[in-house]
Amino acid sequence: MGVLFENFGVFRDGFLLTLQVVVLSAIGALILGTIVAVMRISPVPPLRWLGTAYVTVIRNSPLTIIFFFTASGLPTALGFDASFLRIPGLDAVFTRLTIDLPFFRFAIVALSVYTGAFVCEAIRSGVNAVNPGQAEAARALGLTFTQTLRHVILPQAWKAAVVPLGTVIIAMIKNSAIAGFFGLVGDLSQSGYDLVVQQGYSVLPVFVGVSIGFLILTMPLGLLLDRLERNGALAR
Repeated sequence: MGVLFENFGVFRDGFLLTLQVVVLSAIGALILGTIVAVMRISPVPPLRWLGTAYVTVIRNSPLTIIFFFTASGLPTALGFDASFLRIPGLDAVFTRLTIDLPFFRFAIVALSVYTGAFVCEAIRSGVNAVNPGQAEAARALGLTFTQTLRHVILPQAWKAAVVPLGTVIIAMIKNSAIAGFFGLVGDLSQSGYDLVVQQGYSVLPVFVGVSIGFLILTMPLGLLLDRLERNGALAR
């Protein structure tokens, strides 16, 4: 296991890059998934159709295909420097964004778009768990659809959807492992691959180190979800 200590800096940098990817992707997926969930329960038919089409197509497409179109299609259509994805102020928190590495941004787009479909369904299941009488009471008070969603339905739906959402985010963290093979340089999986292929280290200890990095990212969230689920069961 000496390879882990000899290349600690490589694993550390890969872990930090992967952490930045999953944090930004989780934020993007939560925002996108919430918007699509609202579209799916909207009283406007075209919005419902659009939201349903997005979820149906993305959920039934392999993640590798989403990465392929994002890593190959977006650069061709919108520019290889990914300048259209630059958000002012984010590079002050996420240091990787200060470097001109477009595939870092493309990986975030791919993970956000893919995971957003599952976030949408988790939130929609939370909406379905809200007593219909809540919406009826809101309408009786004169609240609009948007006000009912904002003040009555979504706050309760988020609570009901916390555990499913956490499971979706854990899956997204593990899915981020394939980002390195679509142009993202320096993440955990790509760093491990480089150590094996380019420097000749044994596969087993290298990918044990990679696995440890992903366990550090996923296990605390899994334990938190278990605790929330037990507390929820006790509350019922």
